[in-house]
Formats: sequence, structure tokens, C-alpha cells
Amino acid sequence: MTEYPLKIYEKLDPELLRNVETSKEFVFADGALPKKFKLLIALAFDASYGAANGVKSLALQAIEAGATKEEITEALRVAYYISGVGSLYTAAEALNDIKMKNTS
Repeated sequence: MTEYPLKIYEKLDPELLRNVETSKEFVFADGALPKKFKLLIALAFDASYGAANGVKSLALQAIEAGATKEEITEALRVAYYISGVGSLYTAAEALNDIKMKNTS
């Protein structure tokens, strides 16, 4: 897993970090949508925004939550349709780092 990008806030502003973490727990908790689907949505957003490290982190979390490589790929199809080919380049960079071919 990549290093947590907000780690610096442990020292800079721990209260802010606690609030972010609380929000993250709330947003990604199983509900009407399972956690893995919420992670796939977030992954598609990060691909659209050009955030390769976010795609990588979210893909790993989604896999841990039970997502398959096919589900990740389909989420990226949506990102491509909405945001264009740049999202695929971003995702490719991230997914090459985690050897997507080994998941199923």
C-alpha cells in the first residue's frame, strides 16, 4: 500500500485528520451500497482527476474489500466515458504498479 498522503497532518493538525478519518469511515461504510462499490466510485473519480496514487490506493482497498479486476476495469470504463482517455492513462500507471493481472 502506498504511504497515507495525509500522514503529515498527524503533526500539523491532528484534529483535522481525525475529522477526515471520521468522514472516510462514514462514507465508505457498508450501506445501501457495499464498501467495494463505494471504493470503485472513488477510484473512477481519482482516475478522472489524474490522481494515479489515489487510483492505486483505492484499487488495493477495493481488492481487499472483495472487488475483482473485472469490476475495477468496468469502473474505469465509466471514468473513460465521462472524463476521456486521460483517465485510462492515469489508471494504467497506477494499476501497473500493483500488478492487476494477479487479481481475479
